[in-house]
Amino acid sequence: MIRLIICISGVCRAVLGVAAGATRAALTQHQARRNNMADVAAKDGSQETLVHLAALLISLVMIPLISENATLVWTLFVLCTTLHLYANYRAVSEVTMEIFNQARYHNVVEHYLSWGEILTVKEANRQESVTLGLRRPVKLHYGASLLSIATRLEQLSALEKVYEESKYLLSIDKQLSAVSIVLHEEVATVEELEVLFQAEVLFFILRDKRGLVWKTAWPMLLHACQSHEKGHC
Repeated sequence: MIRLIICISGVCRAVLGVAAGATRAALTQHQARRNNMADVAAKDGSQETLVHLAALLISLVMIPLISENATLVWTLFVLCTTLHLYANYRAVSEVTMEIFNQARYHNVVEHYLSWGEILTVKEANRQESVTLGLRRPVKLHYGASLLSIATRLEQLSALEKVYEESKYLLSIDKQLSAVSIVLHEEVATVEELEVLFQAEVLFFILRDKRGLVWKTAWPMLLHACQSHEKGHC
């Protein structure tokens, strides 16, 4: 039983390490305001080493005092673990990212389609869930392969007629309840936002019949983002 617990904990630690590494890279890039990512990463590593050293010293003092009291050991374990998780939750909740991910882009577009207003950076981050993932009425396959959306020549020809001047394709699979987006290798950032906006409009219409017309809504949102003061979009 103990071996099983140790194996499970090892797997969980490995998964946590992968997730923490990906998150740390994004946060380090966000904190490097003067293109000093290496400096920020070095300071972050130094702080982590200092914290581990302090924890080691404290544990050397506390373990002889509490090791014989199982109730106290479990009480301190639960208390420290809860405090650690809460502190991490509060810290992540206070981070204000100035770039889009799918969740923040979804919140901005959904709010715009509902109320005709652009969320500020703080508002978009505040609405992003820290614990729950983004939920859509259908699945979104972003960066799908061309073969996955056009199994027949007729389907590919129909998509090419619709998107002949674009460097992306958007297809709806009714059987799988999914929206797939294929991107050209030279697609621009604005075009990526454009096709994601099309997908978000589809999701909005599926959930709420008040959706705006695509040809009107996208130019309005793009103009609002470009003309708004700093702190929006």
